[in-house]
Amino acid sequence: MLAFRTVASSCRRSLPTVAMFSRGFAAGSGKKVAVVLAGCGVFDGTEVTEAVSTLIHLSAAGYQASCYAPNTPQHHVLNHTTGEEMDAPRNTLVESARIARGKVADLGALDVSAYSALIVPGGFGAAKNLCNHATVAQGDSSKMFVNADLEKAILNFHAAKKPIGLCCIAPVIAAHVLKCRVTVGQAEGDKWPYGGTVGAISNYGGTHELRAFNEACVDKSNLVVTSPAYMYEGAPHEIHESVGAMVKAVLDML
Repeated sequence: MLAFRTVASSCRRSLPTVAMFSRGFAAGSGKKVAVVLAGCGVFDGTEVTEAVSTLIHLSAAGYQASCYAPNTPQHHVLNHTTGEEMDAPRNTLVESARIARGKVADLGALDVSAYSALIVPGGFGAAKNLCNHATVAQGDSSKMFVNADLEKAILNFHAAKKPIGLCCIAPVIAAHVLKCRVTVGQAEGDKWPYGGTVGAISNYGGTHELRAFNEACVDKSNLVVTSPAYMYEGAPHEIHESVGAMVKAVLDML
């Protein structure tokens, strides 16, 4: 028990500070990309494979990744083994820190001038905690709401002509805010269970383009890049490839 307490105490003392966070995840070339998270876990937060794939692809390309998340309560918390809702409120920023190894900052503090690009991975948290697509709007543009700090970040990156990447369900946010071209993959097929999202994108003012799971949609005029990720019922390595297609296309714009 004493040994456990010693380790726990050591872990608490070594939690990252804001200064440590600002160094990012890799030495790289010094170019930095902001990554917006929405919790931790596919059903109520950011999809972990997509988030980790984003960080790996950025690191491999020599870019530093800095993670941000809203400092707000999650829409709800789900037991990922049963799908049942739990009476255990959680904070989106605190949960996102699980993915970012503690290195995460309040989305409201994101300064567009410090970064070359913005990336938003998917997961239901993107549609529940970053916007209300999954909970209220569900394709009704009059009811669609995007987290104010995220909307501000998207508009600021867009105004600065810096690329924005999104994957999985997150492209609905760009469709609503920027009225741009995006993809969530295919509208139908056995491995495309969320094909109905194509119609929602049109309702939000976006234009949907059909893509294979490992292809990115590039809207050059708006500097927006999207890919299907887990909108496709694929294996983990296929999702990693899908996210990689988005990340590569974003970095190719720099």
